[in-house]
Amino acid sequence: MKKKIEELILQAVETLKSDGVLPQEITPNITIDRTRDAQHGDFASNLALMLAKPANINPRQLAEKLIAALPQDAAITKVELAGPGFINFFIDPTAQYQVIQKIHDQGRAFGLSHVGAGKKVQVEFVSANPTGPLHVGHGRGAAYGSAVADLLEAVGFEVHREYYVNDAGRQMDILATSIWLRYLEECGEVVHFPSNGYRGDYVREIANDIHKNANNDYRRPSELVFEDIPLDEPAGGDKEIHIDALIARAKTLLGKSLYQDFFQIGLNNILEDIKIDLSEFGVDYQEWFSERQLMDDGAVEQALERLRIAGHLYEQDGATWFASAKLGDEKDRVVIRDNGQSTYFASDIAYHMNKLDRGFDQIINIWGADHHGYIPRVRAALQALGADESKLTVLLVQFASLWRGEEKVSMSTRSGEFVTLRQLRNEVGKDAARFFYVMRRSEQHMDFDLKLATSKSNENPVFYVQYAYARVCSVLRQLDEKNWDRDLLLGMSNLTLLTEEHETNLLSTLARYPEMLERAALQYEPHQLIQYLRELANEFHTYYNAHQFLVDDAKTRNARLNLICAVKQILANGLDLLNINTPEAM
Repeated sequence: MKKKIEELILQAVETLKSDGVLPQEITPNITIDRTRDAQHGDFASNLALMLAKPANINPRQLAEKLIAALPQDAAITKVELAGPGFINFFIDPTAQYQVIQKIHDQGRAFGLSHVGAGKKVQVEFVSANPTGPLHVGHGRGAAYGSAVADLLEAVGFEVHREYYVNDAGRQMDILATSIWLRYLEECGEVVHFPSNGYRGDYVREIANDIHKNANNDYRRPSELVFEDIPLDEPAGGDKEIHIDALIARAKTLLGKSLYQDFFQIGLNNILEDIKIDLSEFGVDYQEWFSERQLMDDGAVEQALERLRIAGHLYEQDGATWFASAKLGDEKDRVVIRDNGQSTYFASDIAYHMNKLDRGFDQIINIWGADHHGYIPRVRAALQALGADESKLTVLLVQFASLWRGEEKVSMSTRSGEFVTLRQLRNEVGKDAARFFYVMRRSEQHMDFDLKLATSKSNENPVFYVQYAYARVCSVLRQLDEKNWDRDLLLGMSNLTLLTEEHETNLLSTLARYPEMLERAALQYEPHQLIQYLRELANEFHTYYNAHQFLVDDAKTRNARLNLICAVKQILANGLDLLNINTPEAM
């Protein structure tokens, strides 16, 4: 109905342009809102207030002219001028029944739109370093990112889902060295494991597999490994200097080729685990983009050269700096260290240059909230590269705390002991995990209650929504048990019998689905879809508890069946967009 009203207003605007009332160059941004008070109609537009100044006409006078120019439509019974220039629309009550026929005709396509047609959007999310398993913090970004991407696709955008693999640099060297040291332990060497190494059991498992396959081929005496290595932090030294020295020693004792074995085996093992984890969580990508490929292709050097030519780089203390403070960052940033190695930020500059060069109309980065300070430097880089920084949108995802009822679950990462996404999924299931993760705005902190997520009660929101779907399926099974046929046409021709308050509330909510879907997509807020599904489920459960559907009167029975089947379809559409199952029995 909103679309219909927009089309009618647009025709009225064109009429006023032809009459010389409105300038030809005016391109109206028509917004239609539902009224809060039924006395003011069903929908309202403030277009006259928006166009009054450029048209040099009093808002109320312009509203009167727009109303007079509106084409007639059977679905609209009355149009009124209100206040300083609002236009209120009253809808024919029988028009509300049309939504049931539309839902039946369009099925899975109901609510989809083409607002983003012709626009390419890249959504980069999760992008966790392949140095260990995904934990519950990554899970929220995964659920949110995939929901945002799916919503954008639902409203017509061409969406490219991407995971940026940090497969180069210091953290990967720390991983490779950690695996080698655990391998030496498997060989029988006494190792003082660094405090800054990766300490999880997964590191031991990878090292154990290497030892099984290679025996002692990579073994080096621990005396040589730790000879003259600077002290670690527990011994009064610097943990960063200590681990860097061990990395250098590993490369020296193993040589480039053998060291690369540990680097590559660790990367392949963990990255494959991440891919499996995300796929089983319902998250898939069009591309896994390699940071190392950027370096091998010379893209990092090319990006820095563009900055150098544009006068945005300078040398100081043996390092190369990006003058980002002049472009909105809090301070300048190092892009090449004094040892000649490029920084992570240099790779990020090249990566964003690559994104733009691939022709995306919009770039969406979904980052953890701890990356908030990183946004200004990336925007500064885009400016310095001569790019349109408005093409970049950064969405932040807050951390999630785990609770089991009243007890908070420890998620310490100091010793590699943390709750993995896989453990969470195994405990509560994919559906509950995805649903809970996107129930709130991404930038809000969330408490994830494991006990609630696994409960089979109406207090569990995902159970409550799925149960509404299952209840409709149950009604249809009962219909079969009575040997009654559902007469679709008879139900459609008697929808006006749906006059109960519960029924009109459901009709109104069903009609809101397309506009809610578009708004949730364009505002990157999948929690709006969650809220809508909970509301729809609540209205259905209330209706179910108050009325019988399988009544003797065939006209009423089939009208009600058509209504609840429309509810079933919208629940399926919404849950499918969230990659959540629709069980037919619970």
